[in-house]
Amino acid sequence: MGDRGRLLVSCPDRPGIVAAVSRFLFERGANIVHSDQHSTDPVGGVFFLRVEFTLADLAARAEGLRREFGAIGGPHGMEWRLALAAEPKRLAVFVSVEDHCLLELLWQQRAGDLGAEIALVIGNHPALAADVAPWGIPFHHVPVTAATKAEAEARQAALTDDRVDAIVLARYMQVLSPGFVAARRNRIINIHHSFLPAFVGAKPYAQAHARGVKLIGATAHYVTEDLDAGPIIEQDVHRVDHRHDVADLRRIGRQIERVVLARAVRWHVEDRILVHGNKTVAFA
Repeated sequence: MGDRGRLLVSCPDRPGIVAAVSRFLFERGANIVHSDQHSTDPVGGVFFLRVEFTLADLAARAEGLRREFGAIGGPHGMEWRLALAAEPKRLAVFVSVEDHCLLELLWQQRAGDLGAEIALVIGNHPALAADVAPWGIPFHHVPVTAATKAEAEARQAALTDDRVDAIVLARYMQVLSPGFVAARRNRIINIHHSFLPAFVGAKPYAQAHARGVKLIGATAHYVTEDLDAGPIIEQDVHRVDHRHDVADLRRIGRQIERVVLARAVRWHVEDRILVHGNKTVAFA
């Protein structure tokens, strides 16, 4: 992966975009190894493109490529970024007391299935410090109360700003302030059960059981100022019936949550997600 790059582009749809990007890479000796594209509407819509390519000495040439690509990006009205696969993204994981999503991320990192580095874990409770310790990853206990929320977020910002590329809320049971979220647009990923908004508040699985639900699931999304309403990255469901009690629903829900969150984080760190308004284009 040392010489592999990922170029992500979004712009008004028009003829010649793929040709221009392909020509740019060809003229610099790059070899395209994978390409995905999507248009919301070929007439007046928005075009999305993700290209993976290899190029010798990419790390040394990356800044030059970024400068040169502006000559193409400008005339086409492109929003674009170039990422290097050999530079794994660094993650901060925020937790409370539930461990299933955190442990899934830790295991996938160790197994090599998650191409990122979990740089630190921050908990508003100390409960999971012992789970993190064997992995050699720093754990920081930052308690949060209504009276200390601003101070706690300042501490979280000091621990993460300029040190991580994204924050993962692995069942972190605190609402982040609008200011904290706005400063990290499309860089905070959350997981929640898919009963929202039908079963909000306390004991959602008990509410779901009382209503006799037939499907339960989980949703991973980017965090916005609107609670649990940000662009959706990934979802999954599991069919249940009258034979499942509340404990069964919780158990199945945990299984879905950890898989969906890990999948969403993997897509994010592999530069597979482009955000369009309150939606995502996921080239999975």
